[in-house]
Amino acid sequence: MPKDKDRPLVLVDGSSYLYRAFHALPPLTNSRGEPTGAVYGVANMLRRLLKDYDTDEVVVVFDAKGPTFRDEMFPEYKATRPPMPDELVAQIEPLHELVRAMGFPVLVVDGVEADDVIGTLAERARAEGRPVVISTGDKDMAQLVGEGVTLVNTMTGTTLDREGVIEKFGVAPEQIVDYLALIGDKVDNVPGIPGVGPKTAAKWLQKYGTLENLVAHAEEIGGKVGERLREHLDQLPLSKRLVTIRRDLDLNLPPEALRLREPDRERLRELFRRLEFRSWLRELEEEDAGEVAEEGAGGTVQVDRDGYEAILDEARLAHWLERLAQAELFAFDTETTDLDYMRARVVGMSFAVAPGEAAYLPLAHDYPGAPEQLDFERVMARLRPLLEDPERPKLGHHLKYDRNVLANHGITLRGIRHDTMLESYLYDSSARQHDLDSLCQRYLDHCNIKYEEVAGKGAKQIPFNQVALEQAVPYAAEDADLCLRLHRHLWPLLEEREGPRRVYEEIEIPLIPVLSDMERTGVLIDTALLGRISQELAERMAELERRAHELAGEPFNLGSTKQLRYILFDKLGIPPLKKTPRGEPSTAEEVLVQLAEEHELPRVILDWRSLSKLKSTYTDKLPQMVNPDTGRVHTSYHQAVAATGRLSSSDPNLQNIPI
Repeated sequence: MPKDKDRPLVLVDGSSYLYRAFHALPPLTNSRGEPTGAVYGVANMLRRLLKDYDTDEVVVVFDAKGPTFRDEMFPEYKATRPPMPDELVAQIEPLHELVRAMGFPVLVVDGVEADDVIGTLAERARAEGRPVVISTGDKDMAQLVGEGVTLVNTMTGTTLDREGVIEKFGVAPEQIVDYLALIGDKVDNVPGIPGVGPKTAAKWLQKYGTLENLVAHAEEIGGKVGERLREHLDQLPLSKRLVTIRRDLDLNLPPEALRLREPDRERLRELFRRLEFRSWLRELEEEDAGEVAEEGAGGTVQVDRDGYEAILDEARLAHWLERLAQAELFAFDTETTDLDYMRARVVGMSFAVAPGEAAYLPLAHDYPGAPEQLDFERVMARLRPLLEDPERPKLGHHLKYDRNVLANHGITLRGIRHDTMLESYLYDSSARQHDLDSLCQRYLDHCNIKYEEVAGKGAKQIPFNQVALEQAVPYAAEDADLCLRLHRHLWPLLEEREGPRRVYEEIEIPLIPVLSDMERTGVLIDTALLGRISQELAERMAELERRAHELAGEPFNLGSTKQLRYILFDKLGIPPLKKTPRGEPSTAEEVLVQLAEEHELPRVILDWRSLSKLKSTYTDKLPQMVNPDTGRVHTSYHQAVAATGRLSSSDPNLQNIPI
C-alpha cells in the first residue's frame, strides 16, 4: 500500500450499490431495450466518490458467482432469496466493464462475499494506521466501524462513525455481530431469535454487553420473548458465525492492485455509446477536444454562487429587464409568503438567462436592518409587460404555482414554454419525485441549497421575507440557475422521444394555464347540506357503535385497534387470518372483509369505519376549507404524480369522494 497514511483507502461495496441502484432508479433502457439503470446509478456514485475523497486508492468489490463458505456452514443460507431478476443479471457484466474502464480496481473473490474482502482490506489498512472509508448501504458493515474506519452511504449522503453506529442501532460497532445474530435476517435466511427485533436486541445488549453474557442470564428474561430466547439458544452460535464478516482472507494483492489507474478513454467511449449515456459521452468528447465542459461528471454542475447578484437599484433592474427581453428563453421563479397559492404574496423573484448568470430581485424583505429595496408596485408594473407577453418564452419549475401567485397581484403569466417538473415527468413518469432538489441531485449530481438552510426548521422556521439577503440571494438565484441547467439536460433527452415530447408540448404545457384557472376559480360546496349530512352520519355511527357493543358483550372503542383485537380474537375467539409484522392478529380492512362473511361484528366495524372516514375527511372538513374571500374550496391539481398520466388532487382531494 502507499506510504501516504493520511489519504484514505476507499472500499466500495459494489454488490450493495448494484442492488440498491436497480431498485431505486427508474428502469432505464437503451434503444435496443437493454437495461442500463443500475449501471448508470453505480457509475454515477463512483464518479461522485472521486470528487469527495482525495485519494488514489478506491477499490470496488463485487460478490462472486457460486457458493461461499457460509453455504457450506448452513446450506439454507440465502435459500429463501428470490433469484436475481434477469434485468439485473444483464447489467452485471457491462457494469464490471465500465468500472474497470473508469480506472477502478475491481475485486471478485470466489468462495467469500464482498463483505469479507472489504473486511480484510479494512483490517489491513487499520493495522497500518491508514484511514478507511467503506462505501456501502449494508447494515452488516457497521461491525467494521472503529478507529479510523467509517461507513458512507453515497445514495443517502450519510456517514457513520462509532457514535453514528450507536445512535442508529443502539449498540456499539463491537456489538453489531451479536445484535445481528439476535435479530436474524429474513432476506439471507439467518435464523436469529423469532420475535426479537432491533429494539429488543439493543436493549438486551445494552444491559448484558455481549451475546455470551446474555445467554448466561437467559433465565432472567421474562415474557414470551424470554421463552423464545431460551427455546432457540442453540441456533445463536450459527447465526453469529453467519453474520460475522471475515477479516483474515489470504488475498495476496500487490500494492498496485488497489490503486486507481488512468481511465481507458477509448473503452469508455465505446461503453457510453453502447449504453447510450449521452451526457457522459459528450463530456468525454469535449475533454478530448480540449474544451472544458459546462457540465461535469454525470451532469455534475459546478455552481459559483458568487456570480449571483441582487437587483437593488434602478440601474440593475433596467439591465436585467433588457437581458430578459433579449433572451431566447429565461428561467423564472418566485419567492413567496405562503405555500397556499390563494394566500401567497410575492417576496421576490429570481431570473437566469444562462448557466451561472442569475439574479434575485428582492421586493418585500422586511426584517430589521434589511437593505432598501425597489418599490414593489412600480417594479411589478415594469415587469407586467414582460411576464404577460405570450411571445417571450419562459421556463420554470412548477410554473402553475407561480402563475397563481402572480394572479394575486393582478398579473397573468403567459408565454410558458417549458417546465422542468413536467419535462422530468414525461421523461420518466415512474419516478417518485419530480421536485427541483431531487432532479438536480439525480441528473446534475448537484445538491441545492435547501430551504431549511436559509429559513430554519420546524417551530423556529421564519417566513422568507425575514430571511437575510445574504442567504436569500444565493438560494433564490440558484433555483433559477439550476432550473435552466436542468432544462438543458432534460430537454434533449425528451426531444428524442417523439410520443412523450408531443404529449409534453401539445397537452401538458397548454394545460398549465387551464389548471391554474380551475384552481383559482375553485369549487362551490353547500356547507349547510354538508352539515346536515354530517349530523346524519354521526347518528348512524352511534347506532353502529351500540350494535357493536351488543355483539361484543361490553363497550369498547371502535377506533382502537388494540381493543378491537382483544374483542375479536381473545374474547370472541375468532381465528385470526393474518398477522402484522410484529406478530399480532391483523384488523386491517381486507381481513375484516373476510371475517364479515361469517361474523356480524366485523361487518359493523367496517360500516362504522366507512362512515367515520366520510365524516372526518369530507362532511366535517370540507366546510372548514372554504376560502373566506371566495366562498369556495381551492384544491391543487397535480400533473406530475400518477404514472398513468391522470390528474390527481390534494388539499383537499376532490377526486376520491365516495358516492
